[in-house]
Formats: sequence, C-alpha cells, structure tokens
Amino acid sequence: MGKPCIHCGEDCGKHPVLWDDKPFCCNGCKTVYQILNEKELKQYYQIEKMPGIRVETEPVGEKYAYLDLEEIKTKLLDFSDGGISKVNLFIPSIHCASCIWLLENLSTLHSGVINSTVNFPRKEANITFKEDEITLRQVVELLASIHYIPEITLEKSSEDPTKKSNKTLLLKIGITGFVLMNVMMYNFPEYLPGGELLENDFRRLFGWLSLALSIPVVVYTSNDYYLSAYKSLKHKIISIDLPIAIGIITLFLQSAFDIITDTGIGYIDSLTGLVFFLLIGKWYQGKTYQALSFERDYKSYFPIAVTKIVDGKEEIIPLEKLAEGDHILVRNQELIPADSRILKGDANIDYSFVTGESLPVSKEVGDLIFAGGRQVGSSIELEVYKAVEQSYLTQLWNQEKSADKFDSRLNTLINMVSQYFTAIILAIAIGAGAYWLFIDKRLAVFVFTSVLIVACPCALALTVPFTFGSTIRQFGRRGFYLKKTDVIEQLNKIKAIVFDKTGTITQNKALKADFIGEMLSDETILKIKSIVRHSTHPLSAGLFLSLPGNDFYQVDNFKELPGMGITGFIAGSRFNIGSKKFVMGKAEEELGLKTRVYVSKDAKALGFFQLENQYRQGLGEVISDLKTNFELHLLTGDNEAEKQNLIPLFGDESKLQFNQSPTDKLAYVKNLKSDGKTVLMVGDGLNDAGALNESDVGITIADDIYHFSPACDAILESKQFMNLNKFIRFTHTSLTVVRISFVISFIYNIGGLYFAVSGLLTPVIAAILMPISSVSVVAFATFTIAHFARRNLSFGKN
Repeated sequence: MGKPCIHCGEDCGKHPVLWDDKPFCCNGCKTVYQILNEKELKQYYQIEKMPGIRVETEPVGEKYAYLDLEEIKTKLLDFSDGGISKVNLFIPSIHCASCIWLLENLSTLHSGVINSTVNFPRKEANITFKEDEITLRQVVELLASIHYIPEITLEKSSEDPTKKSNKTLLLKIGITGFVLMNVMMYNFPEYLPGGELLENDFRRLFGWLSLALSIPVVVYTSNDYYLSAYKSLKHKIISIDLPIAIGIITLFLQSAFDIITDTGIGYIDSLTGLVFFLLIGKWYQGKTYQALSFERDYKSYFPIAVTKIVDGKEEIIPLEKLAEGDHILVRNQELIPADSRILKGDANIDYSFVTGESLPVSKEVGDLIFAGGRQVGSSIELEVYKAVEQSYLTQLWNQEKSADKFDSRLNTLINMVSQYFTAIILAIAIGAGAYWLFIDKRLAVFVFTSVLIVACPCALALTVPFTFGSTIRQFGRRGFYLKKTDVIEQLNKIKAIVFDKTGTITQNKALKADFIGEMLSDETILKIKSIVRHSTHPLSAGLFLSLPGNDFYQVDNFKELPGMGITGFIAGSRFNIGSKKFVMGKAEEELGLKTRVYVSKDAKALGFFQLENQYRQGLGEVISDLKTNFELHLLTGDNEAEKQNLIPLFGDESKLQFNQSPTDKLAYVKNLKSDGKTVLMVGDGLNDAGALNESDVGITIADDIYHFSPACDAILESKQFMNLNKFIRFTHTSLTVVRISFVISFIYNIGGLYFAVSGLLTPVIAAILMPISSVSVVAFATFTIAHFARRNLSFGKN
C-alpha cells in the first residue's frame, strides 16, 4: 500500500505523482489540486477530509465544441439576454459538502461566472455567467477541468422521473411479494404443530427452493440499500441504509449456511418478509409525503397579480389566469410575469432577480423579454408570448442569496444527532447479537437484525420540514406567504419590530385628493394622472385612483427617485411630483395631519395634493398586542405632521423616526442588530428594500397589485395586517409541535430498541414499524398544525 492521494484519498501505489512534496495518484488529481491552490480555495479540503474525486486524465480537446452551436445553446440555456446567460447542469459526481462549496465558488476560478448554486438532492448546478467573458462551452470545460463533468442531454424525457421511479418500486414490491408468498407456502409446515414430522427430503427441497427464490430479492429488489450504503462508506459516511443492508445480508448468509449444511431451514421467510415490508413502507411513505406535500400547495397560494388591458381598460387578474396573447401593463419596478413581446413603451429590463446582475438591458418594441425581469422607468405594454407557471417566480424568489442570513439551530441539532445515530445503532446491534449468541443462536440473528431495522432517524429528520411546511401552507391559505421554512424559526426569535409608515400602517386606496394651488385644467390633471400611473408607490397609486380620466398621455424619460418623487416629460413639458424638497427645493417643516404631494411643471410650482392618511383597519389593536412582547419602532420618509397621532400608538417618542431616507432606514436596522436584537422589518418593499434585506426577517405588505420584492422574506396581504401578531404567535406553536415530535421520535426509537434487544421483536415486525414511525410523526405534525391553525388562525383568507 502506498500513500493516500492528497486530493481523492485513493492509494498512490509505489510511484506517486509528486508536487510540492505532496503525493497524488495521477496527474489529473494533481492538476485539480494546483488549480484550487492557485486560486486560494484550499478550504475545499478542510470541509471534508480528502473530498475529491479521482480524475481520469482524458484531454478535453474538441469534446465540447458542439456547445458553440447556436441551436444547441438555445436548447440548453434557461435564460440568455443582455450578455448574461443561465444554465442548469446535472453533475452526478456531486457527493459532499466540499463539492457544494467548490461549485458555489466557481466565480473565484473564473471572473466570467457571476454566481452558481447547487441543488444537492438533484445533483444540479445552476450557473449564471457573462457570455463576453466565458462561453457555455468554456463553462462546461471549466467544470470538467476540476472533474465535475456534467451529463448533457438535449432531449427532455416526456415521462415524469417520479412516475418512473414509482414503477420500478412497484415492480420490486411485486417480485418480493411473489417470493414471500411462495416461501411462506414452503415453510407452512413449520408454522403448524407437528411440522417437525415433515420428511427430511421435503424439508431440504423446500429449503433449497426458498433459497433460490430469495436470490432476486437479495440481488435486485434490495439493491438500493446496498448502493446507498456503499456510496456512503466510500465517502466515509455512515448512512441509515447501512444497518438495513447488513441485516439483509446477515439473514441471507445465515440462511444459506443452514440450508447448505442441512442444519436448519434458515430465515428466508423473515428475509423476504423484511424486504417486502421495507419496500411497502417506502412506497407508503412516498404516497403519504406526496399527499401531505406543502410545496405544491404553497406555490398555488402564492400571490402574483397582473394588470391586464381589456378594451382599453385596466383590470387586475391572478397570474394563473394569464394566457398567451394577453395584453398586459407593467409599471416601474414591477416584474415581468411571463415571457412577452413589447408592444409599447421604452423598456429597460433589470434581470437581477434572474441573474444577479442589476445593469438594465434596453429593449425596443417587438423585442422578446423573459419572465422575472423588472421594468425600470415608465410603464410598458406587453403581449404574452409564453405563459409561465407562477412556481417559476417562486423559485427565483427562493434562490435569492438573502436566504443565507438564516441560521437554523434545529437543522444543526438534527444533523448532529443523525451523524452519530447509525454508528450507535450498529454498536448496540453487535453488542446485543453477541450477548444472545451465547444464549440462543437463532434468536441472536433475529435480535441483531431487528435492532438494525427498527431504529431509524428518519422521523427525527422529517419533523422540521413537515411541521414548518404545514405551517407555510396554513399561512398561505390565510394570506401570509413565507419565502422559506427557516423564516418560521427566525420569526420565533424576534425581539424588535420596525414599521414603515406610508403603505404599511396607512392605506392609500380611494383617497380623497384635494389640490391646493393654482386652478388645474382637465388636461393638466390627466397629464399628472398619466405620470403617476407609471409608479407603484402607495401615494402614486392612491393619487391615480382619486383623479378622473382614462385617456393617458405618452410619458417620456420617466424616473422614480426612492424617497423623493417621480419625474417625466409629456409633450416637451417636464413634470416633477413628490416631496416638497424634490419639487421646490425646500425642506421646511410642514404642519397638519395630511400628506402633501407637490407638483411642478417646467420648474414652476403648481401647488400640492393634500391626501388624508387612513390607518389600516385594526392598527390600534395590532400595535397594542405587539407592544406587550416586542420593542416597536417606526421609520418614515414623511415629516413629523402625524407625530402626535402616532405617539399614543407606539408610546416611546424616541422610537419614532421621521424624514428617513432609504439609507437612514438601513442604518437604523443595522444599529438595532448591533445591539443584539433580532429585527423584523415591515414595509412596502419600495423605499425600504435595503432595510428589509438587512433585517433578520423582512415582511412586505401587499395590496391589490402584489409588488414582488426579492428583498423580503415574506409577503402579507394588506387585509390580513390586523392578524400580524397572530401569525407571529403561531410560530411559537410550530416550534412546540417540533419539540413534541422530537420526543415522539425518541420514545419510539428507545421503545423499539428495548423490545428488539430483549428478543421480543422479529425483523418482519421491525420492518413494519420502521416506516410507520416516520409516517406517524409526519402525520402528527401535519394534522396538529392544521388543528391549531383552525383554532388560532380562524379568520381565514377574506
């Protein structure tokens, strides 16, 4: 035996390849190590000891030249616009945390890679790159150079992989069931009194027939357990399938020995019964989890609405009703809901939601734009080219890097327990088997196998995703939409809540707008309405609804300045609409309890609209409830006109901050966090996007048009604002259900081990109990959450 390879751990043999006095089994492994060393990515080896894959040194050459062909690239790329492309690649060699770390740091290996994320269960890498710096071919060659070789297929399978997997599982169940029935028939005399009177020739014949029939069960229908155990051991991991594989092999070898040596009939009936019930349990688990799956339901509840133009009139429709050929309106900062062609307007598309790059891409009438882009500037009218499932936008939301801010202690605990669980079970099984070997040899085999089979950490591992998943589903049904399950755990830790004012604690729908200033002509009023039509700010939306007219003017060079106002040209005249400082250049104190929106035309002040602020229904009750448990703060870009109204609500005057710019709001949240407080920010997602992203949890309040803000972690429908405290309290209920489920899981495992070690449990019964334990914990978590939701969140979705 030679030294182990520094990269992959394989034996280097008598003549290792040396570099920097370090041994490698081949030049390929040496090259990968050199690349990682040169790019200062040596942390790859610190995450897991010798995590690399043995590299076959086959020259790439022109192997991937076909990826330069335009028709091939079009089929493979998920997105390509403005010099930015995205591709999703299946990489079978992803096997550990080091693989994930390296693949998500591809940008360090090549500056042309913008970002890359890994879906570990599916072994897929989603890579966004700049086409002028690195081509698709070069991306694949880069992956091949570090031996993460993608499997590239141009034809998409029409068959659902899940259905194909289910067919294979059902085939295995059928084969095992057939063998079990026949083996039980051969062993039937043994189950009856007087079975020992059966002639030896028949007993031997039945034994050999049982052994022969069991071979397909051991070799084929059980192979998933062997493969899983082998792959885990190869990478120095002890998986839950290892004890099962050992149990199956032990029963088979002992049975084969007994039958071949004619010392007994073996345990073939127990072996086939064990595998049969394991497979039945696997199928039942899959069906149960599919029925209780929260992801599909969660996506169907997600609120995305679209402004559709029908006969010149605007109407709001849910995304699922959007069809190919529909005529839609997209305002400044709104998302493109489906792949579309531009009919009217100047499009500047920010694809940062899709690619991570925020530089807008200019588009002209007739150009195709992709779903997930965000319009920057004046409104545009589009024709839907291809309807997109709303789950696509949900996936984009979930891939946002802001999700990395969550630190789940529950998942850390589960990973730690699962890491040592199987090793402890193996030790108990060996000890118990050795003990019974001196008392009853036949029982020793049963005890050893039963211990391996009955104990399972699956119930523990499934508790959190199904409890929190059920909570997300119940929240979604009631108008509260969470980005990830980790948000629930984070909401449970909240100590301080920061509110924005305009559009958050106030509502701006159908406001009465009184204009104070020079008399405005109908033409000027319509021009003002044409400009505010392009903005999604709550005050713009309120002003738009309050002004008459539907024949809009063309607006050129529209711009929206966060915290300041909006500006645009109509027929050569420039209109500024917004704060007094933005419109008139003055920042003097304003008095009164109404919000003022100033207007100027060609630098001449016309006056201001006075809008009465209406607080959201139930605001007093919400603030009163929250004050008992949380430290409350208010940040607003408005002046102190309503300060005296807000002090009775919030109490502490020092926690009311006025004239706050978006940068001020961000700094305020950072200061709260630096004081050790877990912060919840509630805003409208426009002027407070930075603060929402910086907070531990950011919630956007959504009115009729759902502003899809990537910065937020949750979206709360405005009509459910009064129930905010109930949602936060319910996260405590979810955590309690998780803890109870943990206790149930531990009780099951301890109880099961007690009976197994005592010799009171056969492998077949253990195989039945194992999936039942997982399903029971999942069902308990799901139905308990549903019960408490009906009781504590009984308001439902209005």
